Amino acid sequence: MKRFTSILAVLALAGSFTANAQQNYPTRPLRVVVFLPPGGAADVLARVMGQKLGEALGQTVVIDNRPGSGGVIGTNVVAKAAPDGYTLLHSGITTHGIGPHIYTNLPYDPVKDFTPVILSATMPVFMMTHSQVPAKSVSEAVALAKAKPKAISWGSPGTGSAPHMVGELFKVVTGIPSEHIPYKGSGTGAPAFASGEVQIFFDAVAGHQAFIQSGRVRALAVTSAARVAAYPDVPTMKEAGFGRVDGLVWYGLQAPAGTPKHIIAKLNAESNRVLGMPDVKAKLMAVSIETAGGSPDAFAKFIGDELAKWGPVVKAAGVKVN
Repeated sequence: MKRFTSILAVLALAGSFTANAQQNYPTRPLRVVVFLPPGGAADVLARVMGQKLGEALGQTVVIDNRPGSGGVIGTNVVAKAAPDGYTLLHSGITTHGIGPHIYTNLPYDPVKDFTPVILSATMPVFMMTHSQVPAKSVSEAVALAKAKPKAISWGSPGTGSAPHMVGELFKVVTGIPSEHIPYKGSGTGAPAFASGEVQIFFDAVAGHQAFIQSGRVRALAVTSAARVAAYPDVPTMKEAGFGRVDGLVWYGLQAPAGTPKHIIAKLNAESNRVLGMPDVKAKLMAVSIETAGGSPDAFAKFIGDELAKWGPVVKAAGVKVN
């Protein structure tokens, strides 16, 4: 009887240690998996937010870039990770808005295998041309593409990304016959575009800012409802006469399904605080990244709305990857 009582005492003590470890979360470094390579808007946001979040939580936040297969590789890493709050996904419209409609054999369920934490930020898509292209407006670019279809190709940071779908929508709206060239993220696409590999590029502006400032790249229009403060001379697509071309890039933190609610609540609270910091907002706004925030439930609804919105667009574009 004494031995049985001792076993119960040990089990109770172990359970107490486990509960305390969970309540004291985090007790070791966190890993945030980014589904794109370094250099683009997703990476910039993850690193700015990760540094401040680490300071808030008292632990290092390690950014782990896992690009490939339209975000499937990095997303799958988190889907299969332990639901303990130490491995998070820097998800986006590619992984949880457009990608599920493109990739027919995903190794995870984009809804059931994740727990939303927070919508981190949104940013508009810019339509840009290389400086050697003799088009200084969207209308001129359309006219050029129709007049010389074999001389014009357009790029995006990857198949299934929001900029890719905005480009496909642009093709449908304008009827231009140009070829799409996908890159492996903005980090590789931006310098390739600046060197003249393609003539037109659709992307968030963060990875292209230096090339725009140097004059190698020209921004023609932006998909937001209003002009971007950092680029007041760049018209909206509506102002340019192509109001049907819209779509925002977005990113947010997600955890594996089954992550304890108190961990999700803590991550959400600290992330909201970080995203509200004036220095964070200013640093991100400089590259046209607008901080968001909100509750886990609001982010879950947002994801559902995005999945519903982009399904018909993907179908119309006829983009499928087995």
